[in-house]
Parts: sequence; C-alpha cells; structure tokens
Amino acid sequence: MDRSLVRHAHPHCHMLLKVEGADTQFSVGDRIVALTDEQAVLINAWEPHSYAHYVGQPATIILALYIEPDWLGAFRANWQASSGPGFFRSNVGTVSPGIRQKARRLAEAMVGDPGDLAEHERLLGQLMVAVIERFTEWQAALPSLRMAAGFGIDHRVRKAISIMRTDPAGVDDMTRLARDIGLSRAHFFRLFETTMHVSPRVYLNVVRLEQAVNFIVDSDASLATISERLGFSVPAHFSRFFHDHAGSSPSTYRAVSSLRGCDFETLG
Repeated sequence: MDRSLVRHAHPHCHMLLKVEGADTQFSVGDRIVALTDEQAVLINAWEPHSYAHYVGQPATIILALYIEPDWLGAFRANWQASSGPGFFRSNVGTVSPGIRQKARRLAEAMVGDPGDLAEHERLLGQLMVAVIERFTEWQAALPSLRMAAGFGIDHRVRKAISIMRTDPAGVDDMTRLARDIGLSRAHFFRLFETTMHVSPRVYLNVVRLEQAVNFIVDSDASLATISERLGFSVPAHFSRFFHDHAGSSPSTYRAVSSLRGCDFETLG
C-alpha cells in the first residue's frame, strides 16, 4: 500500500496481515487499529473501514484477504457465519509465529509463481484455518438465518437493493431512489443503515466495485465501456473511484489478474 483508501465496506469478512515494510494503521468503525508484524487487523462483514497512508512513509506489503462464506463453509459448515456481524470478536489479533510464517509463505508463492493457483489455494486454506481458529469463536458461530432468509429486512430496503444491483448506473440520485421506493430521503437513510449497517451510498459503491472487478477480470470490455455501464460520466472518474477503493488502477488490476488467471484481490 502506497496510497490511502476511502471509507468503504465489504459483504464478507476481511483480514489484513502485514508481510513486509513499514507498520501502518487502519480506521475500522470508530477505532484506529495498528497493523504490525505482531498484530493483524480483522474486519467483520459490512464493517466500514479505511486506510490513511502517511505521505513519505515507505510502502507496506499487505496480504489482504476477502473471504467468501461459501468457500469457508467447505472447511467447516458453521464458518459460513463469517457473512454475519461479530464473526471476529475483536478488530485486532496477535499474530502467532505460525500464522506469520504461513502468511509469508503464501505471499512469496503468489509473487514467485503467479500461475500456480492450486498451491496458492492450498496455502491459503492452511492460513485461513489457523487465523479463524485463533481469532474467532468458531465453535459457537452460527449463520444468521434472519439475514440469510431476508427476515426483518423491510420490503422497501429490499427493493432499493434490487434496483442498485440491477442498474447501478441508473442510481444517480439517492433522493429519487428514496422517492421511487416510497420513502423520504431521511427515512430511507435511517431504515437502510439500521438494516444493512452501512449507508445507501456505501452499499452502492460496493455493488459498483464488485461489478467493476467482474467486468475487468471476466470480459474484454474497454475501461470506457465499463465506466459507462457503472454510471460514471467519464472514464477518469471511474479510474479514480476504483483506485480509491481497491488500491490499484483498473488497468493494473486487469493486467495482474490476466497474469494470474484468477480474481484474487491484489492491492498495490
């Protein structure tokens, strides 16, 4: 990491392990938490966070893991609970020598042989088992049936989410979106944040970033075309949005993902 990231969130749990370089820190929720050789940063699903890079500080190489619940469920069924709030009991965890060694080994394999995906996944699996067993109450963790089935989610919030996911380019005014689902802007924002734990704007940015990654990795569409599909008025605005949220430019991301032949998150 050599530049800041804006405040954002993800629908899956997220963990950061320092591999090399300067110690640094992240804002998670309303806390500032340090990322060091001895301490990992742990972020629950939909927990807002950001990174503020200090100008002039040496870059930090970070192993940033965004973990899909279904992938974790292949190890232990109740690990699908990672998609719910509170999976990590704290936003920081003391890194054991074993975890540090596993993280370093995975990072070296990804850099040294980008195409060996089977070996990367094997090492990633070993690291994830060690991390989750150390930093979560995994034996007691249960998936949220309420969230999985949509219970308790107001039908107007569900409609807003459907609109954002179906046509993110068409959502250019939150006041109009609120009106389209039958709410005032203020009521819409309160209801959405109470339900989803992030603002409608942050959620829309998540949708745009997810779709941008899919377009960049899985299609040959030009960046200008992707920009237009996602509702950015000019490609430069899309490039800045992507860099501010993902840590690299769209063109760099496409080049690296093409080299690797997969869609691992790569932050530069």
